Amino acid sequence: MKTQKSEKISSKTEPLLTYGKWSLIGILVGIVLGVVASSFHHAVDIGATLFSKYDFILYLMPLAGIVIAAMYKCSDMENDIGTNSAILSIREDKDIKLRTAPLIYISSVLTHATGGSSGREGAALQLGSSIGAYIGKLLKLDKNDIKIIIMCGMSASFSALFGTPITAAIFSIELIEVGIMHYSSLVPCMISAITGFFTSQLMKITPTAFELSVIPEVTPVNIVKIIILSALSAAISILFCLALTFAGKLFKKIPNSMLRAFIGGIIVILATLLLGTRDYNGAGMFVIERAVNGEAHPMAFLIKIIMTAITLGTGYKGGEIVPTFFIGSTFGCFCASILGIDPGFGAAVGMVAIFCGVTNCPLASMFLAMELFGGKGMIFFAISCATSFMLSGYTGLYKEQKIVYSKTKPMFIDRKIH
Repeated sequence: MKTQKSEKISSKTEPLLTYGKWSLIGILVGIVLGVVASSFHHAVDIGATLFSKYDFILYLMPLAGIVIAAMYKCSDMENDIGTNSAILSIREDKDIKLRTAPLIYISSVLTHATGGSSGREGAALQLGSSIGAYIGKLLKLDKNDIKIIIMCGMSASFSALFGTPITAAIFSIELIEVGIMHYSSLVPCMISAITGFFTSQLMKITPTAFELSVIPEVTPVNIVKIIILSALSAAISILFCLALTFAGKLFKKIPNSMLRAFIGGIIVILATLLLGTRDYNGAGMFVIERAVNGEAHPMAFLIKIIMTAITLGTGYKGGEIVPTFFIGSTFGCFCASILGIDPGFGAAVGMVAIFCGVTNCPLASMFLAMELFGGKGMIFFAISCATSFMLSGYTGLYKEQKIVYSKTKPMFIDRKIH
């Protein structure tokens, strides 16, 4: 009788105790990663400022590439698979090394500072996963809790960098296995993301947000136009993923990683001089802002795809999400003018749709639209995410991501991204 009674008491108190446990851990992880990610944000901004101020820094890119390749080689991380290692650490209990954090931090800053076309979130996810795993080991958590704390780290760092806590939490949970969400991670990830967000505010990080001047009326005609734009965005998301894969395989034919990075730096320099603009170097947030305001070069999205594929394919570091925003906003702005949609709103839809297409995370994409654009026009964003998710097929940025259930039928497929 005592045993049955104690089991009943335990079953009633377990949720409360677990909530308390993960609240404390989530806050701890959020503070630590909020500080680290915010300092990384400031470091990248300093690098970008120097790049825009001093023209000669572009010519240091090949040297920066050699330094990056040498750091990874000396750290026995030459074959590092980036964000995919974070996915494997959660899904298959693969160990993720703490040295990933300083390596991706320094190499991403060097990439941005010298004009490489990359983003910040790849670094954020790797910073979050490696430091989160280390904190978990210090706390002597079991292997299942280690998986949760890794997702907490990813949530906190993503949230701190972009100022989108809901998106960050959902993205970290949804990313690993599309079709399955481990809701046991929801409270820890949400607390970590919110804590990371407030920590970044204390460190003077401005959240990423855009104001839409025109929201189209919800009519059948406009919905059809958005579906067409979203279908085209899905095709561009496939193109971007294929370009990254092709560039990676092509440049891997150069076996020496330092020579590979040196050549990549030379190509980016020549491309920049040929283009006559530095709009396609770095993250390009100012280009995204212009697109949301209705201004974009018709071929900007294609040029950014090529520049990002060269940068990341030759071993420079960073991420693909901000380039995805660049590609999506400029493509959406261009297509919207043809379809008869407000170009600024088209840029917003394109940004969210291509993000969904390359990450295979429709729920996170919908929350992203809400947090970036204030929740206006959510019907359009929702249909764009649904359309892009289905039509983007089984491609994606992260090759270790798994699609557990078919996108077109209610059936189990359990296949990796290709």
